[in-house]
Amino acid sequence: MESRRTNKIRACHHFTAEDSYCGFESFYDQRKLFIPSDERTRPLIENNSCNITAFVRVLEDQAILWNDFQTCSLGYTGLNNQGINTFLNSVILSLYFIKYFRKAVYQIPNEKDKSIGSVSSALQWIFYQLNSSDTTVEISELTRFFGWNLFFMDDAREFIRVIRDDIGVKIKNTKADDAISKLFVGTIKSYIKCVNVDYESLHIENYYDIQLNVKGSRTLEDSLMKYIQEETLEGDNKYNTERYGLQIAKKYVIFESFPSVLHIYLDQFEYDVQSNRLIKLNNRFEFPMDIDLQKYLSPSANKSKLHKYLLHGVLVHDSCSGWDDHYFVFLKPEKDGRWVKFDDDQITSVSVEEVLDNSYSGKGSLSKSAYMLVYIRESDVDEILAPILPEDISNHLQIRSDEEYAEYEQRKKESKENHLYLNSWIVTEELFKKHKGLDLVNFNNQQHPLSEIPQFKILKEDTFGTFKMMIAEHFKISSDQVRFWVFATRQNKTIRPHELITDFYLTSTIEETKLVMGYSELKFYMEILEKPINSEMFPPNHEPSIIVFLKYFDPDTESLESIGQLYVREEGIVGEILPILCKKKCLPPNTPLDVYEEIKPDRIDRMYPEFTFKTSEIINGDIICFQKTLTDQEIQEHISAGRFHSIPLYYASLSKKIIVQFKSKFGYRDPIPEFSLVLNKYMTHEEVINQVAAHLNVDPLSLRLTSIYFDEIDKMTLSEMLQYSTNLFYEMLDYNI
Repeated sequence: MESRRTNKIRACHHFTAEDSYCGFESFYDQRKLFIPSDERTRPLIENNSCNITAFVRVLEDQAILWNDFQTCSLGYTGLNNQGINTFLNSVILSLYFIKYFRKAVYQIPNEKDKSIGSVSSALQWIFYQLNSSDTTVEISELTRFFGWNLFFMDDAREFIRVIRDDIGVKIKNTKADDAISKLFVGTIKSYIKCVNVDYESLHIENYYDIQLNVKGSRTLEDSLMKYIQEETLEGDNKYNTERYGLQIAKKYVIFESFPSVLHIYLDQFEYDVQSNRLIKLNNRFEFPMDIDLQKYLSPSANKSKLHKYLLHGVLVHDSCSGWDDHYFVFLKPEKDGRWVKFDDDQITSVSVEEVLDNSYSGKGSLSKSAYMLVYIRESDVDEILAPILPEDISNHLQIRSDEEYAEYEQRKKESKENHLYLNSWIVTEELFKKHKGLDLVNFNNQQHPLSEIPQFKILKEDTFGTFKMMIAEHFKISSDQVRFWVFATRQNKTIRPHELITDFYLTSTIEETKLVMGYSELKFYMEILEKPINSEMFPPNHEPSIIVFLKYFDPDTESLESIGQLYVREEGIVGEILPILCKKKCLPPNTPLDVYEEIKPDRIDRMYPEFTFKTSEIINGDIICFQKTLTDQEIQEHISAGRFHSIPLYYASLSKKIIVQFKSKFGYRDPIPEFSLVLNKYMTHEEVINQVAAHLNVDPLSLRLTSIYFDEIDKMTLSEMLQYSTNLFYEMLDYNI
């Protein structure tokens, strides 16, 4: 009789509306599906078919069903999932519930430049919110310091090291000065003795955590014994001495002391040569709720203090949650309290059995296994988990909280009242004069620096006359000296003043004005007159007039200057305004000028002096650019100097410029974690490097740029690097490339 061809696996999952999927990522080795094995004489799949049977049992789990995952049930607050499946939330919470550490973080002094911040200040704010907020807390303020590394971070040990080191620096000269060493520092002795020569080495050094290999071990005690077990260094692993060269040697390590809070990392992966990747070990690995570590100490160690440790936290890796890995943490926040599961924003009370069942791995739970354990010395628990008092929290955190709450309430109020209001944007001639780019201003083109355009809210039921008086009062001018042109988006995507709003609308409501004129947005150009507007004398005469806007190009400085507005006669010739243009730039009246119309970024048309403005198709809101006519010699000088000598050439360069966001690949290491530059999209990799180096004031040879989407970008233009994103990551190296 043939052996049964079956493969069984069990899983336990809490199904919710948000977490409705569970499967098996490692159900069976794909390579063995079609071949017999030691357990069976026939393969699982024969004739391209097999039977799959699922037995589903619905359990009444009181620990879960009574809890709706809300903070009010357990008194704790969770962290928001950023959509990146990493251990960050679990690690942050594990540190937060070490209350002595939390108090130390609260002692970090207030940073003057809040726009830059630091890893420590970001963690401090997260801790404060977890302590005081009743809604899920965001961690984006912290993760921005990890730049590129955030996407590839898979080492909780390194993450904690970064946080620990940064906080250690920030709390110096505060009352929490020694908190890091008091909590996390132990000492370990390593001893090496050569077998065949007279050489031995003894080192005692500090450590902050222990990393254990779980392969071949069933319990934490087994792994700890292997850790301190003597090993022989031989073969390819011989010890290299300075005097005798490579030698066979005996090596062992032994603990001299353990810290108050012991972090133990469990290495659950091994390298698989055939697949060339790390494979998760699913062997059952047990750890106790309490453990006496005295037997792992050196005979010479100080044993006056007891070395019994209590389990405080278990960080769990789950490879069975949907298609991606998932992380959550079991914590015991209070000494005599219950165990709590923190799964991002879901917080549930759990039993000790559930903690262990979801952490031991093995056949019953192939997907879940502990990757980090947190133990606290029993004799130090009362001090380390002592309650947080109001005086433990820095005043600046409460001040920031009050400010943010006031802003939140204001936003909430505005949100409720939004349906009663319309938004408007006011562009003035002065704002136009400050603008150095395309159009009059930049409303919303993210590829170029945006203009700071004043925005106003007005009740839909207010009249246009009321709106006019409000704006005039804001700018401290008389309402009878202003009038408004409404902006319109043209077919070529430029945005220009298009139509004058006449006094006919003064008694109409803003909403009626918007509907009658047929504009989707209330973007206005505010024209300011030196004298009160008189309908009999304004516009300047009774001939049809056009409002145009003027820009001057200086090839010496390669700059475009916006110099204001001008009314021209529709039937007047372009040559009529040349003396006016000269006067506006303080040029001699007869200075030869080249005049162009800025139609759109890639179309700059020459204007001819003998043509009328009507023939030139000039309408309200058009932009006229001019420059001094250059001699052939002047043109050649500009070309030799590498400068743009004409308006069309300069505009062509403007259309090639974009804003590029640069982020530090390892933000916590660098003083400027992110910044932006306006660059030519056709720059070479070397030219971009030079621009970034100049901004950071570093040697360009010590800089390296990286893109998430491409492995090699050194042969690309900037445009090619930014095909899928306007972000690039930079790295400052300790050596020159």
